[in-house]
Amino acid sequence: MGRLISRGEGRTALITGASSGIGAAFADRLAGKGFNCILVARRTDAMKELARHLEDTHHVSVNVLTADLSTDAGIAAVERRISDDSSIDVLVNAAGFGMRGMFAETDPRKIESMIILHALATARLCRAALPAMIRNRRGWIINVSSMGAYFTAPHYVTYSATKSFITMLTRGLRSELVGTGVRVQALSPGLTRSEFLFTDEFRDINYNNIPFFFWMSADTVARKSLAALRWNRAVVVPGLGNKLWVIYMKLPVIGPLFQWMMGRLAGASY
Repeated sequence: MGRLISRGEGRTALITGASSGIGAAFADRLAGKGFNCILVARRTDAMKELARHLEDTHHVSVNVLTADLSTDAGIAAVERRISDDSSIDVLVNAAGFGMRGMFAETDPRKIESMIILHALATARLCRAALPAMIRNRRGWIINVSSMGAYFTAPHYVTYSATKSFITMLTRGLRSELVGTGVRVQALSPGLTRSEFLFTDEFRDINYNNIPFFFWMSADTVARKSLAALRWNRAVVVPGLGNKLWVIYMKLPVIGPLFQWMMGRLAGASY
């Protein structure tokens, strides 16, 4: 497995959310391993810039597909691209966005967009990619979940629910795909330095109050995810601190306390 993922010459990786952050880091890592790339996101200019960098640096072919995966038309366009390209060996579902606010006060359209993007798009793109992968008896699917899949808190209800769906979908697929040569992974990163957390949604949070050891770079997250594929784990939590956090969240007393603290942090202004 390690040898296969390290040699992608002539094969293709399709990465959603590829205009920045973890998605862009995966594209760079996979291109470095020789995979041609199909970049999928809403921001065409950012993807074109990344495509030029990947082609110049790694000498692979990179195509850009502009699509909004919170819409049926966007999902369908990517499904068609996957179905039309038998060389796709790797699918990375990294598209996503953060949302903060009390559920009863959140715009219903925003809730719907998050559910479609995180849950429905992930499920449909996996479904589009799997038949060919199973026939070819090889393939890798990485679904970017979150540590938020392991707990919920006020202000993060929809986000946690959709990430839980991604994790459970991936765990179930792993069981179904035993013996097919296809491997799936739910990647559950913690705090990652990317555009994801630096938007208007989180503008009043002072990240300087969070110790540096809780943070990881997008490149480190992608590197650890790809390295873990060889072990065929259904769920990967990169970083020792994040792994310990997940363990603590499951403890009877400490877990609820941490959830309360998360709720306070989410609603506070700094």
